[in-house]
Amino acid sequence: MLQAWTRPDCYIGATWEGWLVGLGQNRDSDTLTRSNFQVFLAALRALESRAVPGDEDGTDAVQVVRENHFLCGWVEWVAIHPSHATAVDLAEDMLARLERYPVLDEDHFGKLEDEEAQEAWEGLSLADRVRLVQEARVSVFSARHDGYPRDDQGTVQQRLLKY
Repeated sequence: MLQAWTRPDCYIGATWEGWLVGLGQNRDSDTLTRSNFQVFLAALRALESRAVPGDEDGTDAVQVVRENHFLCGWVEWVAIHPSHATAVDLAEDMLARLERYPVLDEDHFGKLEDEEAQEAWEGLSLADRVRLVQEARVSVFSARHDGYPRDDQGTVQQRLLKY
């Protein structure tokens, strides 16, 4: 469920008192975390924009906060102002869904996995491709193809996602 933002120890940065913390991701997040973050944010951004009450600058009640971190490079998280009740309700609903099942959108997750595996495949040398398909017990001739081999068990894709 949504939690109120609290100031971390040794924190230097903008303060978000009174805001709620939605999903987050960082530079090293896995594909599932990135997919859920993107789906979560897109659903909230699809709502009608609302300004934070009393804010002269018209700050939107749904924000992506990006912060630097010495261990993981950067962290992003979705900040939701409690005045945007529709966004709060939708965020709570999505977080409750994640407690029951770890994927917000199977199609989005599958497409993102495929895109990232293809990108990794394109970055491999022919020798590395041959080694990978041999380990996965897939035809070595597939190493010459532009697209990565999609074996029935997803072995090649899962190995590519680790690159």
